Amino acid sequence: MKFTFKLYAGLAKFLPEGSHHNAVEAELDEQESISEIISRFDVPPEQAHLVLVNGVFCTESDRATRLLEDGDTLAIWPPVAGG
Repeated sequence: MKFTFKLYAGLAKFLPEGSHHNAVEAELDEQESISEIISRFDVPPEQAHLVLVNGVFCTESDRATRLLEDGDTLAIWPPVAGG
């Protein structure tokens, strides 16, 4: 199974080689949670601030139990500061 993994801003450096426009298509284990994917790609969990699955927000408390499905898109943004 495959999913699209997108990382934005300073997190883009954690994408594997072959990524294009902040995204990469990756293999998905059948029972892999969002938290496990974040860990697999070495994204610091505290930097995974805004997490969307197919454009729908996923709370931090749901990340350990929410499983991705074939064809899903997981997009992650770091915390943003501004004035």
